[in-house]
Amino acid sequence: MNTKKRLSVVMITKNEAPLLIDCLLSVAWADEIVVLDSGSQDNTLLLAQHHGAKVYTNTDWQGFGKQRQLAQQYATSDYIFMIDADERMTPELKIAIETVLTTANNNAVYSCSRRNLFLGRFMRHGGWYPDQVTRLYPRQHYQYNDHAVHESLNCDPAEVTPLNGNLLHLTCRDFCTFQRKQLSYAEAWAVQRYQQGKSCHYLTIFAHAIGAFCRTWLLQAGFLDGKQGLLLAFVNAQYTFNKYTTLWSLHDQQKRKQQ
Repeated sequence: MNTKKRLSVVMITKNEAPLLIDCLLSVAWADEIVVLDSGSQDNTLLLAQHHGAKVYTNTDWQGFGKQRQLAQQYATSDYIFMIDADERMTPELKIAIETVLTTANNNAVYSCSRRNLFLGRFMRHGGWYPDQVTRLYPRQHYQYNDHAVHESLNCDPAEVTPLNGNLLHLTCRDFCTFQRKQLSYAEAWAVQRYQQGKSCHYLTIFAHAIGAFCRTWLLQAGFLDGKQGLLLAFVNAQYTFNKYTTLWSLHDQQKRKQQ
């Protein structure tokens, strides 16, 4: 008979007070909640402590991947579930995870679907659903890579099994805040690629941006999400444009310095 595994829910935060409580309540059943904060100026830390989380601080920010690696080091349970403050675990997903904790072997890795909110609508198309993310895994076997943005779990060669139930992701609640975050992600992406020696041609900026729009709107059926689907296609094109323009600009600045 299998012994039920213990679960640590792990998250990284910064100024997440408006979102944190509902997230913590959705995972309050876990054996342990670990919060690693990167320097909040609001009452994020007090709220996390009040709701029973083990709270730590690291203000030496080196990107999302490395921060998640550090956060995992504070966990003590058999399994990790990595979550963000703007996500909520549904009851169906909770049941699926509890089943895993009772039956899984020590090398099993699991993913779940995210329902992403965009301008008041949980999207069903445009690449925003099912948006499969790998979040449940044995603590001693795997960890996140060290990418500054768009980090992911290093779990090769494990087979990733999808779970029933969804994560609710409040991605775009306020459009201006969302845009600022997208711009910071684009900059971090470009800097990382630049440091890796990657470059792009001036004309490929537009090719990538147009491709992003067509992929979201047509290939991924964003048009089925109505007005939000069309706006999302433009937003994805804009984000792609910002990424590649920043990368091109970094190389252009370097060339000018060498002249």
